[in-house]
Formats: sequence, C-alpha cells, structure tokens
Amino acid sequence: MKTLILAGGKGTRLWPLSRELLPKQFIKVFTDRSLFQRTVERALLFSKPKEIFIVTNKEYKFRVFDDLNEIGINIPEENVLLEPIGKNTLPAIYWGLKTIEDYFGDSVVAVLPSDHAIEVNDEYIEAFRKAEKLAEKYLVTFGIKPTRPHTGYGYIKPGEKISIDGKFMGYLVDEFKEKPDLETAKRYVESGYYWNSGMFMFRTSVFMEEAKKHSPEIVRAFEDGKNIEEVYELAPEISVDYGIMEKTEKAAVVPLNTYWNDLGSFDAVYEALEKDESGNAVRVSGFKAKYINIDSKNNLILTERLTATVGVKDLIIVDTGDALLVAKRGETQKVKEVYRRLKEENDERAIVHRTAYRPWGSYTVLEEGERYKIKRITVLPGKKLSLQLHYHRSEHWVVVRGTAKVRVGDKEFILRPGESTFIPAGVVHRLENPGKVVLEVIETQIGEYLGEDDIVRLQDDYGRD
Repeated sequence: MKTLILAGGKGTRLWPLSRELLPKQFIKVFTDRSLFQRTVERALLFSKPKEIFIVTNKEYKFRVFDDLNEIGINIPEENVLLEPIGKNTLPAIYWGLKTIEDYFGDSVVAVLPSDHAIEVNDEYIEAFRKAEKLAEKYLVTFGIKPTRPHTGYGYIKPGEKISIDGKFMGYLVDEFKEKPDLETAKRYVESGYYWNSGMFMFRTSVFMEEAKKHSPEIVRAFEDGKNIEEVYELAPEISVDYGIMEKTEKAAVVPLNTYWNDLGSFDAVYEALEKDESGNAVRVSGFKAKYINIDSKNNLILTERLTATVGVKDLIIVDTGDALLVAKRGETQKVKEVYRRLKEENDERAIVHRTAYRPWGSYTVLEEGERYKIKRITVLPGKKLSLQLHYHRSEHWVVVRGTAKVRVGDKEFILRPGESTFIPAGVVHRLENPGKVVLEVIETQIGEYLGEDDIVRLQDDYGRD
C-alpha cells in the first residue's frame, strides 16, 4: 500500500492559532508532535518512507521537511509535490495518484488529510486492510460512527452490504449528505449514517477511469499542461467529493470505529483536549506562561502568557502574543470571517504568525514600534541565512546562545554569547550557524520601513528569489 498525504490547507478556521503560512497541520495542538507528523507516523503503519507522497503548497516546503527531520523520517524530496496554488482536493489527489502510478505502476493508495486527530487502534488497522481489498473494484471512503448529532460534518448513507469470501467489508454508498441542521443530524444518526471522514483508499487505475468519466476537465488539464503551473491554471477548483465521489457508481464506505476529529473549529479543539475538574481545556506554551482559574467553567484556554479568568464560562480564549480571540463556544465557525476581514485589509496577521518558520530555522517578533522591531532569531546547526542587504533598516545582532559566523561587508568573524555586531542599511551581510547546537540571536531593527519584503537576496542555499 502506498500513501498520499494532503498537507496544503490554509489556516483560516483556527485563527489566530493558525495562519496562512502556518496552517493547523503544522501546529502541535496536543503533544510534541504536529498533526502532520502524527499523520506521517500513521502512514508508516502501511507504507515505507519511499512509498509516502505528500502534496502541499509551495510555501510549506521547508516546513514539511523540518517536520520530517524532527521525527527522523527520510521521505525522498521528489515525493513532495508542491502546488503553485490551492485548487481544493481533486487536483491534489489526481496529481498525487498520477505520480505514484508513474513511479510504481498501478497501486492501491491511502489518501490521508494531515490535519485530523485520529486514534490508532486495532479497528483502525483492520478498516484499512478491508479498504485495501475493496479498492480493487471500488473507490473507498471511511465512515466514522457518530458519537452524537453534529452539524459540522458531512454524512454518508450506507447502502447494500459488501462481503468478500463471506466476510463483511463495508457498504455501497447510497448517498452523500451535506452538513445538516441539528434536527436533520439527529435523524441521520438514528438512521445509521456515518460521518464523512475525508480519508480514502483508491486503486490508481480505478480512480483514473472514474476521473475520465466524471471529471474529464481534470484529466485534460494534466494532459495539456506543459508544467505544473500551467496544469493548475487549467484545472478547476473542486473537491474530490463533488468531482468524483458523489457521481461515481463505485463508491464504497468502510466503517471506522475509532476516535476521529477533523479539528475544523475551536469547538472541535475543545472537544478533543482533556478537561480539568471545571471542564476547562487548557494549553499553555511559552516562557512563564500560566493559567489561573477563578470560578470559570467549560472554557478553552490557549495562551502564551499569564492568563486569568474570573467567573466566565463557555468561552474560547486564544492568545498568541500578537492577537487575541475571545469567542462564545458554539459560535467558532465564524472565526473564518475574522480571517477574511484581515485579508481584505491586507493585515499581515492573517498570513504570518509572531513566530515565522524559514528553511534555516525561525524568528519570533518580541516587540515592535513605529521605527523599531525586536526579534529572536533561531538558526539550526549547519544552516545559514541568505546573503542579503536591506535598503531601509539597520540591524544590531546580539548572540544569546551558540556560535555565530557573521559576514558584514567584506569582513567575516565569529560571535559568541554576549558578543554583538551592527549592520548599517545597505551593507551586505549574512548570519550562519557553524556549530552543533542551535544558535539564538536577538536582532534589533531600526529604520523607516521594517517590512519583510525589504530583503535583497544575493545568494541563497534554498533556491528562494
């Protein structure tokens, strides 16, 4: 079995925890593993690293490889497919399956979203083995047995039972249902419908044949495009559900009886996290972060600083240092409207987090004003920033941890903890970590303009413009 992981979604529904350049699949919501890392670990149950393929946005390339390196998984670089723009799930899945078929021939492929929380147990493994057999003839999806009526999920109506050698495998899909209102959801649950998990099992030859029948425009786009940019210009923006699964007569569903949560809202995050004796789900992160509860119940608290609540209940409170969200539980589907408004206003806080990840490490904005900005820069061992200059700002670097190799103009020198240097505006410079431990530098920027686009790269190890 091969595996295709979908990791291209934007961070709109969990703002400000997620951002456009740090979507939820790369956030460590529960443990020291991101959702993407946990998905890769699930994929390894059935596939070798060379048999795992990832479709992601080109902006997330280095985030993907950083996450893989952190858990010691070596997936070949050519297995990571970079979409020039997001066009929903059908183009991503078609490209991934086509690539797998080119590499390995006709194959059975598990298709996994990278931003769900799933408990792996014996029933999970058994369901995937059943789906692997059904995929010889059917396009298989996985149905989650509902624990309660839920208005945030799509539903699947099971039809005729499918058995192989007398053993029950799943059902033909009678109908896919859109997200319902509460009364309709109750009726679906009572009638034995399943939640639509968004996970699939496809044999590439069966999928390609059904794509030709039901979404020929996708097939034409991949035949007519000379490169992937042209392919994605031609391809329609459409989900695999609308494009194929709801049209095909070969759809089958395998029941999956395990914990599953698509984490599609902060209400879903609250459901997934452990609660204290007051029903509060609390996650604190960051230096000296702490939560104090005074008579508060049934809240979700995600914070990076000292946070106290007094006499409140049923709230969502998310503090990321540069943004604060306070919402009523049950209303968090509307958070994407906050993201939309920020995008309309060209506010960078819709796109980038206070901590931004780069191929060489990361930086965190600690403080900023009208003519200054203070960052903590973290450079991984053996990595270096681009050779660059800035027209509108000067910079002052102070080494806090590790050893820095610095170029300023024509001079190169070493800085150790407590030592510093100054880079005037317009001067070519570079920061490098030649050591074996993480390098941390405090950078103070001063100038008329402090935007991230005031960077002229003269040389870069990572192929950036």
